[in-house]
Amino acid sequence: MTQSSADIHALAHVDPSARVGQGATIGPFCVIGPDVEIGEGVRLHSHVHVDGHTVIGAGTEVYPFASLGSPPQDLSYKGEPTRLEIGAGCVIRESVTINRGTPKTGLTRIGDRCFLMAYAHVAHDCRVGNNVIFANAATLGGHCQVGDSVFLGGLCAVHQFTRIGDFAMVGGVTGVKDDVIPFGMAFAANGAAGELIGLNVIGMKRRGFSREDLRVVRACYETLFYGVGTFAERLTDAAAAYRDHPAAGRLIAFIEAGEKRPVMMAAPKKTRVAGSDD
Repeated sequence: MTQSSADIHALAHVDPSARVGQGATIGPFCVIGPDVEIGEGVRLHSHVHVDGHTVIGAGTEVYPFASLGSPPQDLSYKGEPTRLEIGAGCVIRESVTINRGTPKTGLTRIGDRCFLMAYAHVAHDCRVGNNVIFANAATLGGHCQVGDSVFLGGLCAVHQFTRIGDFAMVGGVTGVKDDVIPFGMAFAANGAAGELIGLNVIGMKRRGFSREDLRVVRACYETLFYGVGTFAERLTDAAAAYRDHPAAGRLIAFIEAGEKRPVMMAAPKKTRVAGSDD
């Protein structure tokens, strides 16, 4: 991997030690640090800053004023050589910020084919799956884990160490402090903390889940959040009935893997909205 095969604008500053893949394009006023690796066909439009031990996967496109791989916003960080990895085929829009990790994990990672709209922020030590969409100004605190095919609404804020399961959806202007189950739809109304308002049925249909999958996942959801007994008792009942189902079993495995992490609870049924669970 050399810089000679890339299209580097004369007004860009690319450190001679940086590695730039074949067919990459680096626009004017971009600043690329010495430990950066830019994959084949990556396009940095202009005014993009890439720092630290950062890898950008092939075919990713980055728009002006994005800042990738800057030091973590963590008072304990003392300049240790941590990393940021961004997957292939991502789109990173204007003024997005993604910080590299702290020594606690050493790494912040973004998966493949993610779309981060303007002003989105991914803090240190986060793990983001594939095909994740961040709407404008969606924000992750440190150490968050986001599964595959998740949608994060505009101006939502996810508290540090929170997990969001595969295929979940978080509504705009929603604060998330508890883990969101796979397929869950989290929403906050009237300034309250986020709560589950049903399942992301539309998202499940778009991603090829069958009617039977929807039926079983809905039944598991009903048992977990509207069944009889304590939540621990309902989890035991749901696990006995649905653990072996490929889709519903994700809910059980996700909750059990969280150990002591709190799980976002469901709203009373009367507050559900159209499209969330129909």
